[in-house]
Amino acid sequence: MCNTCGCNVTAGNEHLIQGTGKLAKTEDGKVAVQVLQNLLSENDHQALHNREHFDEHGILVINLMSSPGAGKTALLEKTIESLKDSLRIAVIEGDLETENDAERIRQKGVPAVQIVTGTACHLDAHLVHQAVHQLDLSQLDILFIENVGNLVCPASFDLGHHRNVTLLSVTEGDDKPAKYPVMFRAADVMLLTKVDLLPFLDDFDPQAAEYHLRHLANHAPFLPLSAKKGIGIQAWIAWLQHELHAQRERLKAGRTARPAIQPDGSRIHTHHHDHVHTGHQHTHADGTTHTHL
Repeated sequence: MCNTCGCNVTAGNEHLIQGTGKLAKTEDGKVAVQVLQNLLSENDHQALHNREHFDEHGILVINLMSSPGAGKTALLEKTIESLKDSLRIAVIEGDLETENDAERIRQKGVPAVQIVTGTACHLDAHLVHQAVHQLDLSQLDILFIENVGNLVCPASFDLGHHRNVTLLSVTEGDDKPAKYPVMFRAADVMLLTKVDLLPFLDDFDPQAAEYHLRHLANHAPFLPLSAKKGIGIQAWIAWLQHELHAQRERLKAGRTARPAIQPDGSRIHTHHHDHVHTGHQHTHADGTTHTHL
């Protein structure tokens, strides 16, 4: 498994590999040597169940991903302020420790469930499934999942969500999309955050950041904004409203949307230190799939 961080085993899926768990032993009774591939498969199975549950209630589920401190929680606060009178919102927060972000969201008057991952540097479908049981889905239009701050692992795991949103703050390098291609290829929209700080920074070029995104053959919207100053928020809100309407139209036609889970990221997570690869791929070229609701 991932011997560098062990991030594939979470509090949500560890029951599968412990004791008499489903993945604890192989058919011949030996300890499984392809646990990681099987965990990814089980994650996808749980994600499918999560998505069916969301679709039954007509909810749009958004996965927010970025490095730590890029402004995910601040964006959510501003989004709630803009939409709380017209749409019903809830948030699932993922952090290694503390309930700080969930408390900030609750102060805005919307439900928030905190997932404390401990050592896991991303959320998975099992953790999200557990959190969802603490929410009344019949009372929601949009569910935001704020993933753990990390520019690598979150893009490799289907949570049952519909769209990926990747944030890049201007306090980071404008070459981040080139350095972390797995994350930025997965983006259905890229938000350039904290643009109010650009006048004070002489080493960040927004055009260069967008160039690196396009160089990954990603044509997702590139939206500069500042949650603190309210700059560009309306474009973000318009994107959300469009996605909610589009998802509901898809559901009427018996379809749904699925995120672009990155095969490169999955290979990273199935790479043993003895160089054994057990690749796993779950990519959707057009971002949609047919389902039976």
